[in-house]
Amino acid sequence: MGVSVVEFLDHKDGVIEYGTGLRRDIAAAIRRHRPELVITLNHRDTWGGVAWNTPDHVAVGRATLDAAGDAGNRWIFPELVEQGLEPWSGVRWVAVAGSSSPTHAVEATEDRLERAVRSLLEHRTYIEVLTDEDPESYVREFLTRGAAMSSERFGGKPAVAFEVFGR
Repeated sequence: MGVSVVEFLDHKDGVIEYGTGLRRDIAAAIRRHRPELVITLNHRDTWGGVAWNTPDHVAVGRATLDAAGDAGNRWIFPELVEQGLEPWSGVRWVAVAGSSSPTHAVEATEDRLERAVRSLLEHRTYIEVLTDEDPESYVREFLTRGAAMSSERFGGKPAVAFEVFGR
């Protein structure tokens, strides 16, 4: 996907809770990497309608939105400054993937789709729990269907949609 660094914050999958600890860890990562754009997961209770979202996604999405502001405030988490992580108020946008209220989209070209399939397949163990199908077929269908659904709203081309918040 063009990403050169992946950082795991070591919160236990399945039991991530929203709170100051999660916000602090995400704010620290933002201060370390100093991005202008942060991408996160849907922070709402549903994926739209009655399709319930997972508590982990809600917690991470909400904490990321809050941490984008926390990262620039030296009075929030002063221990981060003591650790050499100076405030970073340069986050200009937070893009929420999987939102039921998308405002922007990126075209899902064949090359991008293929990279997305390979990326998601890195979570093979998780995917194998979700389906009895071949993991690659399942992932490809999931991503292709999502891109097709977004195409209806964004110019007729397959797309990945985001709800973008500006700071």
